[in-house]
Amino acid sequence: MKTHNLSKIYNGKIKAVDDLNIEIGDGEIYGLLGPNGAGKTTTINMLTTRISCTKGTAIVAGYNIRKDSLMVRKTIGVVPQDLTADEDLTGRENLVMVSQFYDVPKEEYEERIPKLLELVDMTEAANRYVRTYSGGMRKRLELIVGLVHNPKILFLDEPTLGLDIQTRTQMWDYVRQIQKEMDVTIILTSHYLEEIDALADRVSIIDHGKVLVTGSPAELKSSLNGDIVTITFKEKEEAEKMKTIPGVIDTSDSGINTVRIKVANSDDSLPDIINFISSNKLSTMKLTVQKPTLDEVFLEYTGKDIRKEDPEDARKMMMNMRRLRR
Repeated sequence: MKTHNLSKIYNGKIKAVDDLNIEIGDGEIYGLLGPNGAGKTTTINMLTTRISCTKGTAIVAGYNIRKDSLMVRKTIGVVPQDLTADEDLTGRENLVMVSQFYDVPKEEYEERIPKLLELVDMTEAANRYVRTYSGGMRKRLELIVGLVHNPKILFLDEPTLGLDIQTRTQMWDYVRQIQKEMDVTIILTSHYLEEIDALADRVSIIDHGKVLVTGSPAELKSSLNGDIVTITFKEKEEAEKMKTIPGVIDTSDSGINTVRIKVANSDDSLPDIINFISSNKLSTMKLTVQKPTLDEVFLEYTGKDIRKEDPEDARKMMMNMRRLRR
């Protein structure tokens, strides 16, 4: 899959996506990260032909999204963050229904559905009504609903939103297994950076509709060139004083009375930092040391914390969680 100057402009002036150029290899798990309003949802909507692009184009599963939107839809699978399965049908009936929507021949879906159910450990629950499923079971069903027509590309939009960490980790195993056994390209968006870190072969961080950086999670973390020491003081002036410490790569504010210090190696630099605090008689409230993570990469390139979601995101998450618990 490849985009070429893909752009979306609303009302003639608001650039939601601005000349986006990314290339995703066959069989790759590709993560899209960005703060709220970065353009990743708009990008996905264009790639899945839910909305038209203003300029540029993309080739998805071998088809041009401008000229061959119907073929694009036939060759991709989409798993939205909202629950879409009919609760008054069984899991198997939902899979059959969606297969028929895609005009999958009966002999094909009768052979494929049992394999998909087995792939996510849902065989025993297949003939139960969806309304009796747990949250994790519903998410697993949604996952294979997107695969009944054997797509070449699978879009996963927040596939584990609202799930507890144990269930989320199990879902990661299912995603890996699906990619391995079906050789499908997976494009993943998630607010859980550990999810992107665990699953994605490569990641693009997007902000203001542009790609800021692309690479494997390991490459992005190593690009920070250092560890992060975060210190909270009793007074704001004390945090400002830490910005004068010699021998560090960089210092920056990280909240009220808190300073974020980048060092080449925290094991070597921490004694000097502690000596500086002691010699200047600063009142330390909290000190943490963090090796490079995708959280730090995200903060470095966007200046924002992905975990600080806006009220609308929080509302959607709570609604999903309530539905999952029914």
